[in-house]
Amino acid sequence: MAQGRGSARAVNKNLVVGSLLLLLCILHCVGVVQGATYIVGGRQGWGFQTKSWTAGKRFRAGDALVFNYSPSAHNLVVVSPGAYRSCTTGGARPFTSGSDKVTLKKGANYFICSIVGHCAAGMKIAVTAA
Repeated sequence: MAQGRGSARAVNKNLVVGSLLLLLCILHCVGVVQGATYIVGGRQGWGFQTKSWTAGKRFRAGDALVFNYSPSAHNLVVVSPGAYRSCTTGGARPFTSGSDKVTLKKGANYFICSIVGHCAAGMKIAVTAA
């Protein structure tokens, strides 16, 4: 009978060790899946020159875009496709911190500056995330 109990303890110990290894693998994979972070416009930040900034970059859902800008001169608004085309906010509220972080959703993501004339002058970007 003692042999049976010892076997049960060995099985339980193996189950615990196996479960811990599985948990560590899952936690590692979650860290790997976490998206990349991009600074919009690079060193220059969010401004009129950023329209072509997306060229050559591959974005994925979960990636983060950081928009750095002078809050006294610009803002950031996440907008719909129609609002992007017409350079309107569509009722969306602007971000105004000067360092705003937005996580990309799968598909098209649209961003504009809603300061009068800025979007029309090219201060807008569309980012497609796979």
